[in-house]
Amino acid sequence: MKPYKTVHHGDTETRRKTPITNHREKQDALDTILMKKSADLTRSWSSCISLLKSRVSVSPCLRGSHALSAMGAVLLLAGCSTMAPTYTRPAAPVAVAWPTGPAYQTAVAPSEQKPVADIPWQEYFVEPQLRQLIALALENNRDLRVALLNIRRSQAQFQIRRSDLFPKVDANASGTFQRLAQDFSGTGVPLNIHQYNVGLGISSYELDLFGRVQSLKDQALEQYLATEQARRSVQITLVSQVSFSWLTLAADRERLQVARDTLASQQEYYRIIKLRSEAGIASALDLNEAQTQVDGARVDIARYAALVAQDENALALVVGSPVLPALLPSTLTGTLTPLKGMTPGLPSTVLLRRPDILQAENLLRGASANIGAARAAFFPRITLVSTIGVGSNELGGLFSSGSFVWKVAPQITLPIFDGGSNKANLTVAQVDRDIAVAQYEKAIQSAFREVADALAQQGTIDEQVAAQQSLTDALTASHRLSLARYDKGVDSYLSVLIFQRSLYAARQNLIGTRLARLNNQVTLYKVLGGGGE
Repeated sequence: MKPYKTVHHGDTETRRKTPITNHREKQDALDTILMKKSADLTRSWSSCISLLKSRVSVSPCLRGSHALSAMGAVLLLAGCSTMAPTYTRPAAPVAVAWPTGPAYQTAVAPSEQKPVADIPWQEYFVEPQLRQLIALALENNRDLRVALLNIRRSQAQFQIRRSDLFPKVDANASGTFQRLAQDFSGTGVPLNIHQYNVGLGISSYELDLFGRVQSLKDQALEQYLATEQARRSVQITLVSQVSFSWLTLAADRERLQVARDTLASQQEYYRIIKLRSEAGIASALDLNEAQTQVDGARVDIARYAALVAQDENALALVVGSPVLPALLPSTLTGTLTPLKGMTPGLPSTVLLRRPDILQAENLLRGASANIGAARAAFFPRITLVSTIGVGSNELGGLFSSGSFVWKVAPQITLPIFDGGSNKANLTVAQVDRDIAVAQYEKAIQSAFREVADALAQQGTIDEQVAAQQSLTDALTASHRLSLARYDKGVDSYLSVLIFQRSLYAARQNLIGTRLARLNNQVTLYKVLGGGGE
């Protein structure tokens, strides 16, 4: 039923046949209808309870069967539905296609290519050493352990909520021994009373006629599913962190080797220039400039040696255990096997496979379920206490004929005045749902931006590597010519010094550019949802 606006005209009021279009107004109108219906349903349930009592008191011999059949009918009705709003997935607040422009490649995924989220990390990372490190990290990393423990915790909480849907049956046995004074016995003499009871009982079972317990169970289920998606997010992040750390270590080791090679060549140049200076061929300025090159290389060696040690420590932390030297890379360009390339799909299919977005959606579903529990609080709550068993004043007579006993004690709680707490709880649940919607949409927008950034770098990184390689090759040739011209006395050592510095910087930048290309491949695999399985 659609709510309608009520318009007042003097002393009369009419219902305008235009549905309320504002979402908040519609929600408030629905909640008002629910609260008005609550009173009617309360009276109806009171009539049902009276009818139940009348049927139970029809005949002593049929009293038990009528009560049990009525209780069974109520149990069948309990928990059949909830008052939670129907869930509708919010529209993705992003473009229907990835960005285009000079920075992006125009590539079409082959029809046989699997979605990136379905590519196991064992297939994507083809370097054997890196595979072993990722496997070690999945076994030993503490963040992943915490995520797994959170799953177990949420699963147990879901089981607790789910168990509330079922009666809790307890077995009990008791014995009572009492002596009554003669004034209280009714017989004029003291009386000893012995009572023995054995039976099964249901203690305070709530008949979930309005779906309150079911809604709480649904919320716990969505929380449990959200922790599973959080575990997948942690694993994806862990796989990428191991890869980033391993590649960074390889790059810094190669940078350190370049610095050492540069120091060796600079020391040789310094030795030659020093001999020429002693012979009066080279000036003191040339000797000092050569000395600055030697000292600069020594500084870089110390710096890169510290970075390599820090990279190894970071890798050991993310792996969660000491890393064997055999699993460490030597250089970035010498032994590293290139990673497999990939092509993204459409945003509508890619983003909704990411675990962080699935986690946000689970939390949104849970918030919607909480609204159902808050709405159900406006309606009567019926609890049931019942026992069935045998009783006797003698232990040996517990199972004799006529010892059967039973008790059914239904209780109905009607919310009359609560100081506005139920309405406030409903408002809190609705606001929590709106917050979850905003967080879900923000997760989609953030994921879209991450993929778009990675695609922009993918579209330009190959050109960067090619240009940097060409620059390095050109500077290598220029440095060789400057040395030859200096040896023949055509140019001063300053020209050699300029090309040495430029070549050293170009070689270091080439390593950084190659590292950026490999990191981009890892980043694409991560942001497209790969590595979670």
